[in-house]
Amino acid sequence: MTTLKRWRVCSALAALALMPMTALAQQQEATPIQVAPTITAEPDVVAAPGKGVKAGVSSSRAAVPDLFKLDAQATETLSPLISRQVLHGAQSTFVKWTMKKGAVVPVHSHPNEQITWFLTGSAEVYSQGRKFTMRAGEIMIIPPNVPHEFHFLEDTIDIDIFAPQRQDWIDGTASYIPQQK
Repeated sequence: MTTLKRWRVCSALAALALMPMTALAQQQEATPIQVAPTITAEPDVVAAPGKGVKAGVSSSRAAVPDLFKLDAQATETLSPLISRQVLHGAQSTFVKWTMKKGAVVPVHSHPNEQITWFLTGSAEVYSQGRKFTMRAGEIMIIPPNVPHEFHFLEDTIDIDIFAPQRQDWIDGTASYIPQQK
C-alpha cells in the first residue's frame, strides 16, 4: 500500500472515529464505526495503461480513487426509526439513510449543499414555508443554510450527498435528530 493510500485510509478512519455518538448509542457499550474495506483486487480493480490519465498530472501528485461496497459499511442507529451508513471523502460526505415510516428529521440547517435522492419510499419535506412531497426516484437539491425538515410517510431509502463534508458529523456537534420511540 502506498504512503498516500495509507494516509487516506487513516484519515477516513480518523474521521469516522470522530463521528457523533447518539445518546442511544452512548447508553450501550460503544462500538467504533468501521469504514468498509476498500476494494483493491481483481476482478474489480485491474491495470488499464493509458486510461483515466490526464497529461501534465504526474502519478506522484494524483490521488487514486477508493472503491467501497456500501453493504460492508457499518450501520449507525440514531433512533429506532433512523439509521445511516456514512462515508466521508476529501470534500464531501455520502450517506445512505434507512428511514422507517413515522421518522422525523426536525427543522435544521447546515452550511453544506445537500443533494437528496429517494431510492424507495416517500416523505413530506418542509422548507421556506412550503411542503414538498418527495417520492422514490425524485431528487431534491437543498442550498446551503436553508432550513428544512423531513417527515417520512413510509419506509424510505434516501441517498444524500453533502458538499463540503459534514464537519458537524465528524466532530460530533450535530444534535438535531432526537431519539424516537
